[in-house]
Amino acid sequence: MYKIYINETPLILISSEDFEKQVYPRDSVLSFAYSGKKKSLLNYVDNLEKSKKYGAIVVYSDDVEKLYEEVISLFKVIKAGGGLVTNPQNEALFIFRRGFWDLPKGKLDPGEDFKTAAVREVKEECGLINLTREKKLITTYHVFKNKSKQRMLKKTNWYHMTSEDVRLVAQTEEDIEEARWRSIGEFLASGDIAYNNIYDVLFTYFDKT
Repeated sequence: MYKIYINETPLILISSEDFEKQVYPRDSVLSFAYSGKKKSLLNYVDNLEKSKKYGAIVVYSDDVEKLYEEVISLFKVIKAGGGLVTNPQNEALFIFRRGFWDLPKGKLDPGEDFKTAAVREVKEECGLINLTREKKLITTYHVFKNKSKQRMLKKTNWYHMTSEDVRLVAQTEEDIEEARWRSIGEFLASGDIAYNNIYDVLFTYFDKT
């Protein structure tokens, strides 16, 4: 299964077999069997960009990998790496940027792999010196438009990381206003705004630890 956020609403790509096992609320989720025509995929993207009335759009196919490849061919793909960093007090490192709470991440440099980019970006964005990368958590996908109105899809591999550093230095040139250690439970209960894919990272961390 793949979950691609468009306008903060997921476009879910799933196999026909797995679709039969799922139960989706009929009043908020639209479900379609993939017709094999890319134009239909563009229609789903357009619908999600223009409206937030759906909880999700689910597209299923006997060949979900082929479906995924056809969906991402509609976008220019940007690869990124990011980290959910925890300290000995089991607090997580959050950043505040452009009105949202987020986790540190960034694009891969030429020739760089996801793991290396993730560690580098976390260090750069938050001023960490001592950082240990642990296991991979999840891959997230979200769509946005660049300044030329071209549709972009950011594919981010997220890793759990640990650090004993106390001092944090927010990278202000990347519009980061604050970097802060916070309890994940406190954050989830606070009502502070974050992107939906960040919640996916947090919940995956809970599931894997």
